[in-house]
Amino acid sequence: MNKPLSHLVLLLILSSAVFRTYACTNLIVTKGASKDGSVMITYAADSHVRYGAIAFFPAADHQPGDRCAVYHYENGSFLGIIPEVAHTYSVVQFMNEHQVSIGETTFGGLDSLASQPGSFLDYGSLMKIGLQRSKTAREMIRVITGLVEQYGYASGGESFSISDANEAWIMEIIGKGKYEKGAVWVARLIPDGYVSGHANQARITTFPFQKTNDWNNLKQTVYHAPDVISFAKSHAFYKGNDADFSFSDVYNPLNFGGARFCDARVWSFFRKVNKSIRDNPEYTRYAQGQFLHHSRFSYEGANPNGYVSNRLPLWVKPDSPVTLQDVMAMMRDHFEDTPLDMRHDLGAGPFHLPYRWRPLEFTVDSVLYLNERAIATQQTGYSFVAQSRNWLPDPVGGIYWFGVDDADGCVYAPMYCGIREIPQSYAAGNGSMIAWSQNSAFWTFSQVNNWTYTRYDLIHPEIEKYQSELENRLIRETEIVDAKASVLYKENPSRGYDYITDYSVFTGNLLVNKWNDFYHYLFMKYIDGNVKQTDGFQLRDNGHDKGVPKKPAQPGYGKEWERRMIENTGERFKVPETK
Repeated sequence: MNKPLSHLVLLLILSSAVFRTYACTNLIVTKGASKDGSVMITYAADSHVRYGAIAFFPAADHQPGDRCAVYHYENGSFLGIIPEVAHTYSVVQFMNEHQVSIGETTFGGLDSLASQPGSFLDYGSLMKIGLQRSKTAREMIRVITGLVEQYGYASGGESFSISDANEAWIMEIIGKGKYEKGAVWVARLIPDGYVSGHANQARITTFPFQKTNDWNNLKQTVYHAPDVISFAKSHAFYKGNDADFSFSDVYNPLNFGGARFCDARVWSFFRKVNKSIRDNPEYTRYAQGQFLHHSRFSYEGANPNGYVSNRLPLWVKPDSPVTLQDVMAMMRDHFEDTPLDMRHDLGAGPFHLPYRWRPLEFTVDSVLYLNERAIATQQTGYSFVAQSRNWLPDPVGGIYWFGVDDADGCVYAPMYCGIREIPQSYAAGNGSMIAWSQNSAFWTFSQVNNWTYTRYDLIHPEIEKYQSELENRLIRETEIVDAKASVLYKENPSRGYDYITDYSVFTGNLLVNKWNDFYHYLFMKYIDGNVKQTDGFQLRDNGHDKGVPKKPAQPGYGKEWERRMIENTGERFKVPETK
């Protein structure tokens, strides 16, 4: 998402309406929907100014009277102080040692609820503190909402993905603005065997209202603020029946931007795994920002309030089990093979680049146009796939697969959730967006990605091949590490912790070294529009052993683009015939 450090708000004005667009994506996979039985959530932290690194917070015991300092997630400013709890769990960025993980996307919501005087807990500090104090996803929801009730809520509307080794939840929250302290919120358990997602548009519509939040009742699949409906009614945000109340439609009313720039990313994920979404033209129209208002919703139920009826369901059942590699691949999606495919229009250039440089909108002859916003984007600071597995001890069962910069060109590195140290190449403080570090993972992967953008059709296939080779190797390695670490942990927990820490640190640093060497190879091979001949990652010489390359190929721009180059240029580029 985009503001300074994480959420730079982009304004899009279309058809005399104003839309705020953000830029993060979360995908959610329940254990019954995954091939190996793991729960997975993803998060892409997209921002033009966010640096990709891993923050680490070790477990700690605290004395009565100890205080927890709260710092702003985006800009690092000091916000305030709250009491500490007796013990806090270790946290690797957004996953803790008990396999609890969280991701977020900002939807903003009603302007009148955008700020709350006197509050200081922003969404990022709630995520961190919640992880430090929770052993399960349900407990995480309870901790976050309890803090907000006590101290208020200092951010705009947020959607959270919250998972543990058994469950995955979607939670949506928005503050009460100037009206009163706190927030209204709803959390729903994703049914086992289903997948969900959110991308800067609130997704929870109607829900079964609960009389109480029974946190110990594992059969309760919905939690919410007791006044989530009555608050909206008391301030004239909603006038209909309670049973037809839609959190999304009331607190984050759907508009063109909410569909085209936000939910279209969820649609792209859903259509990859579910045939009914893929084959239903109404959902395609929705992703393009074309709304229907039928008397019944496309997925279920009556529509007495006249809301958009062809919006996506909150969750879908995949046609076949989803693998870890499938989830990683979805984080690299650019709407390929859909009506929003970015590779074939003029903006893709001669090399079929599926990216569009910002701003998100541009004006030609007083008409406003847009650039598509896909899941994979150039301005990603970091992304992750958090994998939680209930058949392993918690410190071993959780793997925080972490990648920096554009997910399309990253390699997801395995960080076990119980590690006690972060690889130096990925550690917070090793470089920044304005400070270069030669062994920084972020700058290493950024170099490769930005070089790839210059000749995407030729360079990216090499990225994809090596990326797949490395990730598949890491997935096979972690299967071995899982087994050995589990035995060590049961014999002596400290040895288990040391083993997974050593593996994660060594692997992360080695991966960055390999990718740095890969960059050198790619740069030498493709400089100046040429393509040198190679054997593997070695460039061929001309046979005289003097460091001179064998004659390189010169692929040019391709026939299709050459035709475009001479359109409307008359005789300017024509070479005269010679007699």
